[in-house]
Amino acid sequence: MKQSSQRLGAGRYIDAAAAPADTVTAVHELATHDGAKVTGVLRVVPGARTVVALMHPRQDLTHHVLVPELLAAGVAVWTQGTRATNNDIALVHEQALLDVAAGQVFLREQGFTSIVTLGHSGGGTLFAFYHQQAGKLAGERIAVTPGGRPIDLAGAEMPVPDGAIFLAPHPGQGALMLRLIDPSVTDEADPLSVDPDLNPFAAANGFADPPASSQYPAEFVSRYRAAQRARIDRIDAVARERIAEADAARRRFKAGGDPADRRAALVPRVLTVYRTDADLRFVDLALDPNDRPYGSLFGRRPDLTDYGLVGFGRFSTPEAWLSTWSATHTNADFLRCAPGVTVPTLFVELTGDQACFPADAQAMVGALGASDTTFRRVRGTHFGGAIEDGERTGAQAAAVEIDHWLDRLR
Repeated sequence: MKQSSQRLGAGRYIDAAAAPADTVTAVHELATHDGAKVTGVLRVVPGARTVVALMHPRQDLTHHVLVPELLAAGVAVWTQGTRATNNDIALVHEQALLDVAAGQVFLREQGFTSIVTLGHSGGGTLFAFYHQQAGKLAGERIAVTPGGRPIDLAGAEMPVPDGAIFLAPHPGQGALMLRLIDPSVTDEADPLSVDPDLNPFAAANGFADPPASSQYPAEFVSRYRAAQRARIDRIDAVARERIAEADAARRRFKAGGDPADRRAALVPRVLTVYRTDADLRFVDLALDPNDRPYGSLFGRRPDLTDYGLVGFGRFSTPEAWLSTWSATHTNADFLRCAPGVTVPTLFVELTGDQACFPADAQAMVGALGASDTTFRRVRGTHFGGAIEDGERTGAQAAAVEIDHWLDRLR
């Protein structure tokens, strides 16, 4: 494996090694318990009895950098998407659990002796959430999404995996959004609106021209983080209001049959959330220090990417916002789900992570319910890039730790 020479997005794009020549690859379409269709790719090398399953709630991991590393270690690899892959506008995490379950049932049917989940970044919380719910009695599982929609986890077959690997997991998309959202937005309809007293990119508040590290006073950091929660609360209120409006229209239609009410019940009223790349730690490297480079998960200039098109949670239905991006309402929170992860577990922290900081890693490991837990720290950035030119990548270092840990299952 070599690091991409095009080091975009703070090491987001990393070239992978070639898969072993004797790898057999097959694409499968699966039906979920609620009738959705999801697809996955199964790669098998001769003699593989263990399979490692990689998933992410929003991203296609077919070509994840660890796939060839895992195959070379002698295990099969399953990479699967959810129904929201590459289009998370309607991503409801409770539905994504049914997608995970379909893959786990499929892998059991293939006859593997051990199935291990591997959650990288947002895949970590997705799998922690799955472990938590799969480990409950059917009647104890979540029955209603945060947006109030019924979800039949109780009726779904949800096999408990045999092991879990977490690589640079962030604390959940809701918790992540709470850190990233720019609280200086004063008008949700105006992406350029700014409260100067909360502007993270103003010199008066401690910002320095990149790539120099900013220096935010403790008082500003405290006000900023309180304002971030307040903005989340305001968006939550809008999401709840729009769901209530749709529910009211649905009730009116059932009572009177007016087609206008039916249309009003179906309109998704998508939320547009501007400026979601503004964690102060991206530009002030003295806050929660680790080996991370200057910049965010999306680029070297958060003062610019915060205003750009790309970002977390930029467009979502009200139901998806509450289920996925609201720190207050989401069920997919690593710390809350981790006690339900009781199988043997490997947790790998990347020392240059821009989303999982040292205190996060310690808290997440401490919250795991597994009595057999292995914690490792390796040099690398969040997506598995190298911290310094010429070093092995974080993905390569993580692969070594994963290979050693998997010895118990092969």
